[in-house]
Amino acid sequence: MAPPGFLFCRDPLRPTRPDPVFAEEEAAARRTGARTVLVDHDALLAGDPGTAVRRVPGDSGTYWYRGWMMPAVRYAEFERALAARGCALLTDAAAYRRAHELPGWYEAFTGLTPRSVWRSLSAADLPPDPATGLAEGLGPGPGIVKDFVKSRKDEWHEACFVPEVKDAERLAAVVGRFVELQGEFLAGGVVLRAYEPFVPGGEARVWWVDGEVARVTAHPDTPGRLPAPGLDVVGEAVRALGCRWVTTDMALREDGVWRVVEVGDGQVSGLPAGDDGEALFRALLGPPAL
Repeated sequence: MAPPGFLFCRDPLRPTRPDPVFAEEEAAARRTGARTVLVDHDALLAGDPGTAVRRVPGDSGTYWYRGWMMPAVRYAEFERALAARGCALLTDAAAYRRAHELPGWYEAFTGLTPRSVWRSLSAADLPPDPATGLAEGLGPGPGIVKDFVKSRKDEWHEACFVPEVKDAERLAAVVGRFVELQGEFLAGGVVLRAYEPFVPGGEARVWWVDGEVARVTAHPDTPGRLPAPGLDVVGEAVRALGCRWVTTDMALREDGVWRVVEVGDGQVSGLPAGDDGEALFRALLGPPAL
């Protein structure tokens, strides 16, 4: 079987070139000898997957995607459009959703990540008060509001942090503002997580391929800091999740315990500045673990 290729996002202004954000990675992938093909991320988001994949040669095998995030429903359309051309994604739509959205990965990481509750919501059909009943079962204390994929930590007090989740008025204000700011980009619904204090040493992003550590890098938000987390128990959770290429963002809690802050699909997780991903791409070209 031929080794997999990589599908990179194209530059919206110069469609024969990779998106500038991924240009160095695309060049690094080619240095490994891998095939690279450009896809139109804007067309994927617009619900036109046929146009998005028209440059992918028919019957050209399997691919890893490497590019911008997309909603799980758009990823499923992406998968079907490639299948119509006789090609396949190595991360199927179910695995993408499982790693990309918190409700998909939370059970496998219970006990390793802050306690969380959530409510599925559609940006097109929001209830009058999306926070009603959200904190039930979480217990008292501070919390973090996010959707199934992202928080708004840059609007920390306005749309992210709740000093006491049992303060219904404050919780409603933060959730309401978060939903308002997310608008049409609200992903899946609203999540309320228990707040845990971490030491200010930065996060480590651990890249897993077929359940094994392929790379440990700095988090893109703290590129100059690279903690060294313990990974044995986390590896068990990654293997239980059953996704081929995932990331775990890890931080050291103030009591000295390493915690999983987020899990993500590796295809849409960012590398720190200055890392072109070549070592990671080489790991992805190997045969799947049995």
